[in-house]
Amino acid sequence: MADVDEPVVDKTAPDISRGGCAKIIGIIWNTKHTSGDLGEDQEQIVKRTFRELIIYLVFLIVVCIIAFGMASTNMFYYTKVMMDLFIEAEDSDGVSFRSITSVDDFWKFTKGPLLDGLYWDKWYNGQQLPTSTAGYIYYENKLLGVPRLRQLRVSTNSCTVNQEFSSFITDCYAMYSSDLESKEPFGEHPRARNDTAWKYRSEEELNGFPYWGKIHLYSGAGYTRDLAITRADSLILIDDLKNNLWIQRGSRAVFISFTVYNANINLFCVIMLLVEFPATGGAQPSWSFNTVKLIRYVSDFDSFIMGCEVVFCIFILYYIFEEIIEVFATGLKYFMDFWNVLDIVLIAMALVCIVFNVHRTLTIVETLEELLKDPVAYANFESLGFWEMRFNNMVAITVFFAWVKVFKYISFNKTMTQLSTTLSRCAKDLLGFFIMFFIVFLAFTQLGYLLFGTQVNDFSTFMNSFFTLFRIVLGDFDFHQLEQANRILGPIFFMLFVFFVFFVLINMFLAIINDTYSEVKSDMAKQTDVFIMSDYIKQGYAKFWDKIGFRREKLEGYEQILTGDLAGKKLNVTEWKEELVKNGFDEGDIEEVFNKFDVDGDRILDVAEQKQMLDELQRLQGEDGGGKKKKGEHENEDEEDADSDDEGGKGAGDTVPIDEFLALTRRVDRMEGTLRSIVKNIDQVLQTLVYIKK
Repeated sequence: MADVDEPVVDKTAPDISRGGCAKIIGIIWNTKHTSGDLGEDQEQIVKRTFRELIIYLVFLIVVCIIAFGMASTNMFYYTKVMMDLFIEAEDSDGVSFRSITSVDDFWKFTKGPLLDGLYWDKWYNGQQLPTSTAGYIYYENKLLGVPRLRQLRVSTNSCTVNQEFSSFITDCYAMYSSDLESKEPFGEHPRARNDTAWKYRSEEELNGFPYWGKIHLYSGAGYTRDLAITRADSLILIDDLKNNLWIQRGSRAVFISFTVYNANINLFCVIMLLVEFPATGGAQPSWSFNTVKLIRYVSDFDSFIMGCEVVFCIFILYYIFEEIIEVFATGLKYFMDFWNVLDIVLIAMALVCIVFNVHRTLTIVETLEELLKDPVAYANFESLGFWEMRFNNMVAITVFFAWVKVFKYISFNKTMTQLSTTLSRCAKDLLGFFIMFFIVFLAFTQLGYLLFGTQVNDFSTFMNSFFTLFRIVLGDFDFHQLEQANRILGPIFFMLFVFFVFFVLINMFLAIINDTYSEVKSDMAKQTDVFIMSDYIKQGYAKFWDKIGFRREKLEGYEQILTGDLAGKKLNVTEWKEELVKNGFDEGDIEEVFNKFDVDGDRILDVAEQKQMLDELQRLQGEDGGGKKKKGEHENEDEEDADSDDEGGKGAGDTVPIDEFLALTRRVDRMEGTLRSIVKNIDQVLQTLVYIKK
């Protein structure tokens, strides 16, 4: 068998596909970490940063459109209307939900303001509402399904009675805890064993959701009673619960939950009214009104928001690839940069928002389908409303961080860098100060909690005490409460706190910031000015008008020849060149224009060809109207100054005629334009050589 020569592979030759891919990546994802600052002058760095800023501003605009497209002032007014109806409304005895302090007040509220707010059977003139409008609150808000009452209890003897009192105190009911929940049927009702109001059901059975009240975190399980779709039937159910002592000593929390929907503004209001019955006795009311937009895409504007969300996803993919490339390019050093960490946080939060958006859309469809199958069942929107509010909170934080990131791209400005430089320089001093500050602050927090916690609401818990002291620093305090709680220690506590924290520590903090800021400002004043972003923008603006002005002068030069002494005569190429070279035109440009309009190729411009050229020049000058106007403003100012100088210096032997001055000015401008193009070509050649060398 004959030997077959193997193809010779040049291992030193560059991989075209690999190099092309790297080049594309370098063009699309051109950042400080992917390209590096080595070999780049300040102008190139600013140019790249300006490009990043423009892309990021587009991203920021999209983020703001999505965020503010989800929110509206209607949400506030909708929440206020519902709160006024169910929280502030009073019965004939003056009992409202806000004023509930006992079990008796609770039943008065449920039979009065609650039913009055839930069931609107008549018009304001007493006329009966038609059946088609039944179940609407304020005639506008559809009550979805029926309301639900849910109770949580603790077991009997869930706590230990002291021996001294055990002889006459037989029962003990502890504070609420999920471990101490009573799961046994209770009550003497004949249907207690089968009725859900008296039979415990787990969180999984109820598809419930934990809820954080004023006193405890409560599970989603319990004993439930769903009301009816009419006021009369619901009143019978409530009377039945009251008459059979549904709320007893072991009861620790009763929830009233329902959801309303307003189709006019496409908003849901998920309402939860909670009355806690602590082991101390009495009642503590609290509530939550989650006004959310669960059905996202209804109107034309919603469709526009959906388009922005698609663009947002594309941007997130773009930034994910950018961060991956930067991690591979810099390694672990990537995570040492604050802005890189912020980028990761923003991307992570954006991905969570995207996933939840998809989950919410699918879940709301399933929930509404279940509700349509049984419109008289309880509509469970608790979990969905809770997570939608968390989603809105995350979007708000994302927008905040997105705006903070703008500082990354405007840090070339001296004024903008003063803040970051000041904070970085005094970081060590601030760290030591904050350690000292929190030691003192936490000492006063504990002192306030232990001294006044039993009498003053602002100090009733450790966290309340902590935030109350912050309010005192800001000037928001109630001195009389402290004085009333303890006549001696109250004023002493207040004066010591104000002296050590306000007069000493706060002024130390300001002194650290002021001293560092003065040093930074002094150092920056000594620094030489570098090429900053504002210079780059001004330079680009000047180049734009220079190009337009230079082109216009060329057109005017051609037009002067065609309308001057040689008008109407045949022009050969020699005469054409001589006239234009006198005015400083480039021979290559002269030859190019001549050949374009020399249709017959005889190297002579006849009258018809000259007319065609003149028409074309006038058309081009019309297109440059904007530039001409701009340039003309400056030229008129120059001519006025020149005329005034000429008039003021008549008779002087060293004056220059205005025509010669303008001609010289134009030539200097042309020379500057030529030099710019030469420098640009040299830069391109040098960049090519550097790339070949690599």
